[in-house]
Amino acid sequence: MGPRYAVYFAPAVDSPWWRFGAGWLGWDDARGQALAQPRLPEFSAEDFHALTSEPRRYGFHATLKAPFRPRPEVDEATLRDRLAMLAARLRALAVGPLVPAHLDGFVALMPLERQPAIDALATRCVLDLDDLRAPLTPEEIARREAAGLDARQRELLARYGYPHVLAYFRFHLTLSGPVDPVTADLLVHRAGDPVDALNAEHPLRLDRLCLFREDHPGAPFLRVHEQALSA
Repeated sequence: MGPRYAVYFAPAVDSPWWRFGAGWLGWDDARGQALAQPRLPEFSAEDFHALTSEPRRYGFHATLKAPFRPRPEVDEATLRDRLAMLAARLRALAVGPLVPAHLDGFVALMPLERQPAIDALATRCVLDLDDLRAPLTPEEIARREAAGLDARQRELLARYGYPHVLAYFRFHLTLSGPVDPVTADLLVHRAGDPVDALNAEHPLRLDRLCLFREDHPGAPFLRVHEQALSA
C-alpha cells in the first residue's frame, strides 16, 4: 500500500503550544525527530514514554480529516493544491481556553465548551476533500467496526471513511493512549499548570491546515505541508 495522509490542525512549529505538545509526546513531526520528554514524578521515563506511544506516532494535533489513502490518480501535489483552495475559503478561529480532560479512555486537551464554528470548519474539511479519498478496504472497515460503533457511526464510516465526524466530532489534541482512571487523573493534573499558562499567555488560534503523511503502515506521521487560513 502507498502512503496515507491526514488533514490536521497543529500549532506552528516552535510556537509555545507546539513546544509543549511535541515535548510532551517526545516527537517533532515536522523534522521527524525524537524529543526529550518531561520527567513526571509519578512515572518512570519508560512508563511515561509508553503512555504516550500511541499519540506520539501521529504528532501533536487535532484531527480535521482522519488518515486516508488517496485515490490512485491523486498525488501529493494535488493534495497540497486542494488544501490551499480550501484554506483560502476558511477563516482562522479562536479556540478558547483548553483543559486537559478524560475523553473515551485517554487524556486530551479540549475546549471548555463545544464551539460550533470549529465543528463547522471540521465538517468542511471532511466534505470538501472526500473525493480525494480511496474507499476503505474490508480489513479497515472491520477494524473500525470492532471498536464498537452505533448505527449512525457505521453509516458515517461507510460514507466518509471515519465514524467520528459531523455530529460525532470533538475537537481535541491527544496527550495519551488508553489509560486507567487513576493514571488519567495524574496526567490531567500534571498537564494542568503548563496548559493554564499557555492559555493565559498565548491564546490558541486554529489558523492553519496541516497535511501529514504516513509513509507505510505503522510509520510515524510527518508534517509535510501546511496552509494558513484567512485572517
